[in-house]
Amino acid sequence: MTDLSPDPASRRSPLHDVHAAAGATFTDFAGWQMPVRYSSDLAEHAAVRTAAGLFDLSHMGEILVVGPQSAAALDFALSGPMSRLAERQAKYTLMLDENGGIIDDLVVYRTGEDRYLVVANASNREVVAARLRERADGFDALVEDESGDIGLLALQGPRALEILQNLDGLDLRADIEPGTSTADAVAALRYYRAIPGEYEGRRILVARTGYTGEDGFELYTSPEILRTLWESLLEIGAGAGLVPAGLAARDTLRLEAGMPLYGHELGLSVLPAQAGIGRAVSLDGKGDFVGRAAIERGEPADPRSDFAGRVLVGLASEGKRAGRAGYAVHEDGGGRVGFITSGALSPTLGHPVALAYVDADRGEPGTTLSVDVRGTRIPATVTPLPFYTRAAH
Repeated sequence: MTDLSPDPASRRSPLHDVHAAAGATFTDFAGWQMPVRYSSDLAEHAAVRTAAGLFDLSHMGEILVVGPQSAAALDFALSGPMSRLAERQAKYTLMLDENGGIIDDLVVYRTGEDRYLVVANASNREVVAARLRERADGFDALVEDESGDIGLLALQGPRALEILQNLDGLDLRADIEPGTSTADAVAALRYYRAIPGEYEGRRILVARTGYTGEDGFELYTSPEILRTLWESLLEIGAGAGLVPAGLAARDTLRLEAGMPLYGHELGLSVLPAQAGIGRAVSLDGKGDFVGRAAIERGEPADPRSDFAGRVLVGLASEGKRAGRAGYAVHEDGGGRVGFITSGALSPTLGHPVALAYVDADRGEPGTTLSVDVRGTRIPATVTPLPFYTRAAH
């Protein structure tokens, strides 16, 4: 079982020793010691864009909600209509507080008629589990934090399908059409769908989801066989360009894909509409849920916050000097109108990109602003998100 003891410094992935032997550099991430890189950020980023990368995401939280009223409980607890999910379907959704602020952004899988898997960010696992229990009170539903019993790997990139199709020991044929091979079942799996099966005699959930802007899969299974799965995938994928990848590459990949990160673009002071994820909130055809009244009012989650009155935009610049989180954004030739939440020199595009909150009347694509990079104002243009899509490259 993965260590989930109260001492944050002691939280390690089941693969910690494997990562160390591979030369990984570690960083503290939400109280976990996780690989930030193995070789170089650029090489790992490029591998995911051109071939495939393998990520250890065992720090993520997995919370099980089961029972006859599990769907109703989640409809009340979360912003999206979980009761409308078909079995084996996944959905991106939000947990809001009473002011409409974002407690966490989540992916929810309906794994059975009365069974859901809620995947939370590592830093929010405990609070999400606690809020789900509170909000499920009065419903015939049980909430169990299963994080210690589930390991998670992400296989991402244009050759991910090919690699997974060649994984010996993976069997997804238990309840699909007779004569269908596991390789065919993997290929037929649609985006934001999942299929259960077995790997080396243990249960596994194979989901076509990810956080990189590429095609790929997320694999949920027992921590006891995570090492076998990790090493087998790397061996199979060696000739296809598969490499282990760390959190640094994951961050630049998701930034290029315009995907928000909790603690940077998302938080308790941010309304979903400000972050460009209002689609994750369902007001039509769904009953009451925590945060609904605040969303309908449309008032700032925290009027005193630096986020109030601002919207999330993409910024693109020329040259090589990238704005970083916290850098000020100014009106072209004028005063401060916002701040960067994530920024980097894009490895794929070759120029700086950033996500930033700016005054709502400065958020139109094509608007020219500037970023204060260590005392120098660098011109930047508001750019539609995402910066990168695999269809265009």
